[in-house]
Amino acid sequence: MDVPYDVLTMGRVGVDIYPLQIGVGLEDVESFGKYVGGSATNVAVAAARYGLRSAVITRTGDDPFGRYIHRALAEFGVDDRFVTAVPWLPTPVTFCEIFPPDHFPIYFYRYPKAPDLEIRPEELDLDAVRAARVFWVTVTGLSLEPSRGAHHEALAARGRTAHTVVDLDYRPMFWESREAARAQVQAALAGATVAVGNLDECETAVGTRDPNEAAEALLDFGLDLAVIKQGPKGVLAQTRDTVVQVPPVEVEVVNGLGAGDGFGGALCHGLLAGWPLERVIRFANAAGAIVATRIACSAAMPTADEVVALLEGPSGGET
Repeated sequence: MDVPYDVLTMGRVGVDIYPLQIGVGLEDVESFGKYVGGSATNVAVAAARYGLRSAVITRTGDDPFGRYIHRALAEFGVDDRFVTAVPWLPTPVTFCEIFPPDHFPIYFYRYPKAPDLEIRPEELDLDAVRAARVFWVTVTGLSLEPSRGAHHEALAARGRTAHTVVDLDYRPMFWESREAARAQVQAALAGATVAVGNLDECETAVGTRDPNEAAEALLDFGLDLAVIKQGPKGVLAQTRDTVVQVPPVEVEVVNGLGAGDGFGGALCHGLLAGWPLERVIRFANAAGAIVATRIACSAAMPTADEVVALLEGPSGGET
């Protein structure tokens, strides 16, 4: 590969089947929208919105939904060369219910096993992993073999090159226990330079929900940057010599799912642009807020102009 990826992600993919009626339980929903989903995939899509060259390492079923994912990624400008099929497993689908402003139950159909957990170490393009300007992995990929081993091999190949990001994306339904997840997360943090997560995910990673304690504990793993998302209290970002606190951006929430992935893609954009930390976090925070005003996840990812417009508006603050 002659030109390195700006952003290369690795992990979950699926098809989001989201209701087009808000405030209605699934048993009463009459129509749905179909979107590409999965945290790692959403981050790659979000990065592409900013003109970054992005790709995702993942696997689908050999079925119509798998074909849809390839087509949608191409439309979003995300390279799909590392998206391969597992013939014996179906492409996962995910449903949600939308009860704004803060209740969005999510239902994963990843049975008997999700193809993205069949990522195998021997299939990785480690040259692409090493060369990527940002390499982004999510905790779900650590939950089962062979994906677990593939993630650790990819992180080892990176050799802690900046920017190597672990998205703490803890989903309890994918794990035997929080303690089992913690062991794998901490092993992954040993190969990372950046960690991103909310308070519950920080509790999984380092055993505390206190944002300041969590940031310190994450940095103790040798990270360059810890980013703690605190919901209505905004975002805390900390390096070894800088602490940034950014308040939330006030928006009318439609669907909070995917907002963290929008934050992630924008975080990649800001880090690669070399912006000061506060500007990076303000931009990422605003990007996530925009996604929360829309039903979809991948299709909701904003452009840079949309983020700047929100930041320059009456409630967004300065860019």
